[in-house]
Amino acid sequence: MRTTQLDDAEALAAGALDWLLATSRRTADGLTWTTRPSDDELNPTLYSGTAGIVLALLEGRGHFLNDRYGEAALQGARSIADAVEEWEHSSLYFGLTGMAVALRAVHEVLGDTTAGTAADRALDRVRSRFDGTRWGPQFELLGGNAGIALGALDAGDIELALLAVTPYLRTAEPTSTGVHWETRIGRPARQHHISHGTLGIVYALASVGRAANRPDLTELAVAGASDVVTRNEAGPNGFLVPHSDPQDQPERIERYSYGWCQGPAGDAQVFRLLHAVLGGSKWSALADQCWCTVTRSGLPQRLRPGFWDNSGRCCGTAGVLALACDRQVEKRDGLDFADGLAADLMSRATVDADGARWSNVEHRTTPSTLEPLTGWAMGNAGIIRELLRFVRISTGRDPAYEVTWPDHPAAHPGV
Repeated sequence: MRTTQLDDAEALAAGALDWLLATSRRTADGLTWTTRPSDDELNPTLYSGTAGIVLALLEGRGHFLNDRYGEAALQGARSIADAVEEWEHSSLYFGLTGMAVALRAVHEVLGDTTAGTAADRALDRVRSRFDGTRWGPQFELLGGNAGIALGALDAGDIELALLAVTPYLRTAEPTSTGVHWETRIGRPARQHHISHGTLGIVYALASVGRAANRPDLTELAVAGASDVVTRNEAGPNGFLVPHSDPQDQPERIERYSYGWCQGPAGDAQVFRLLHAVLGGSKWSALADQCWCTVTRSGLPQRLRPGFWDNSGRCCGTAGVLALACDRQVEKRDGLDFADGLAADLMSRATVDADGARWSNVEHRTTPSTLEPLTGWAMGNAGIIRELLRFVRISTGRDPAYEVTWPDHPAAHPGV
């Protein structure tokens, strides 16, 4: 990308931050957001609400050295703290654990002890809800134990992290090549990827196993990863594993995806983590295979209805951009592909006097263009984080995020 294009990408991220500020709602004590501007229900979560937006605002503050983003993050943390006592969900992405991650980040970055106290209160509530095995019907990273373990680890609460992952030892289902798990009560399909499947559990087991010096957990992580690896259908040079077996909801879910949540862009992050924990060339080679498949898939082009209709961090272009930037830091081979992803994000943005935002597409509905979303998963917050990091990497600045994400391993040169 030329310097002027990088300037445009940086300006677009600033416009996206402006749009988030413009769509905030003022409460008695702070700022909060809804999933989409037309909604009435306030959303404090990491996945699609205020917690994820607060982390994006902290990224904006660090990148632009602009305290107005920090002040907005502080105001957002106050509304999250207000929601702790009444929020019913405990998980990382939909509940109290993710809210605690955002509150802890505000404490550490901005020095706000009130946010830190609220984070502790949120995790205490999570601990009190444990039933001996789980926190609800979901048993994976986005909505269950694995995510709670990673959020607790992020907060330095190793006891809660161990409480969350230990049930995987007794609930693992042996397969011919490893293990997998029932990741949602009553659903026969066994999912394989990071968001709702085996690899998300693998990530938590390996992370907590390393932190707690528990080889039994890291060994179980390897067994889970081994099951997924044997399902690869892309041959020795690529990596492409089906969504689930038997196929979950085939009438609405495609069998193969390529993004972070259910495809090789997310699988690669797990293999990067396993390489950091276990060493050896095997896991790094698998991450390379994922990268090969992602870069040859045709994304971010819309090759057919339903293929690559999302710009967001969870299911779309921003999540792949995160991996491309990791590749550039570690192996110096990601920047050209990252350029194309950033250009695609720039081309799909809506920019006007209110700022910048992105609309995803649902080809099965009319109209197919969806209302822009605010949060991390499908909206502005997740895209902002990745665009700003891309600009820094492209201009030789610090590639680190302002705030680490619980399920995204840090990138280091030469890894």
